[in-house]
Amino acid sequence: MRGAQFVDPSALARMGNLELVARTVVDGFINGLHRAPHMGFSLDFAEHRGYEPGDDLRRVDWRVFARTDRYYVKQFEADTNANCVVALDVSTSMRFGTRAISKLDYGRVLAASLLYFSHQQRDRVGLVTFDDRVLEYVPPSARHLEFALYALDRIGDAKPGSLAAPLLTLTERLARRGIVIVISDFYDEPERIAQAVRPLRFSGHDVAVFHVLDPAEIDFPFDEAASFEDLESGDRMPIVPGALQGEYRALVQAHLAELGRLFTDSRIDYALFNTSVPLDHALFHYLATRERMRRVR
Repeated sequence: MRGAQFVDPSALARMGNLELVARTVVDGFINGLHRAPHMGFSLDFAEHRGYEPGDDLRRVDWRVFARTDRYYVKQFEADTNANCVVALDVSTSMRFGTRAISKLDYGRVLAASLLYFSHQQRDRVGLVTFDDRVLEYVPPSARHLEFALYALDRIGDAKPGSLAAPLLTLTERLARRGIVIVISDFYDEPERIAQAVRPLRFSGHDVAVFHVLDPAEIDFPFDEAASFEDLESGDRMPIVPGALQGEYRALVQAHLAELGRLFTDSRIDYALFNTSVPLDHALFHYLATRERMRRVR
């Protein structure tokens, strides 16, 4: 996307301050949209409304102020005041990473950026972190961005995870329909993954799943015999990569294709994110998802 500031995810992770990281990603992304020849999507101008304390001064229409001597802010199509909840998998397998950033750190920055962006769009934001159970729950609110970022900052020790129980708990807690984004590496059988996510969709939520993988998990670039460890179970297995590389890649692609099919059949938005890919792309996908959801509603 021309004009966007694509920042290396590993460089963002080193910045430390999640709010600053999220602001960097979102501001660069929005500036890129404004420079693009076709802005489109949810940033289309809709109407003016009176200024309220706490509104972003960058939204004040100074031309209208010059004519009326009153403060008005620009309202956009994305100003839906929806609930937006991000559910982040923080289990053991998410701690893996062959680059400068692990899947968990990528997911943490992605979650922070999505929450910050949604907050800027005047949505009520909430967060869930989970392994085999819900660890932190920040209910969706217009005032809960700081609480959500704080929860992302203090993710604790790793434990093996599962999807079904924590996502069912989340479904039961969300009384009001909204947008739910599940971020995970989805290490399970495709049908079991889909069954775990579907209750959110059946409850009326607009659901998007962001599948986060390390480049090595997709391409399997290893060329020397070694012992590989399952991060969830601790089991170790000796592997000769050259003999299995082609079969491994085929299995991964089949797994991804089946997940995509199952989610599409359930009207759940699915996207794969490689941790080497700048987060701006994730935000663009999210914005496109919001636009489709808005048109359906």
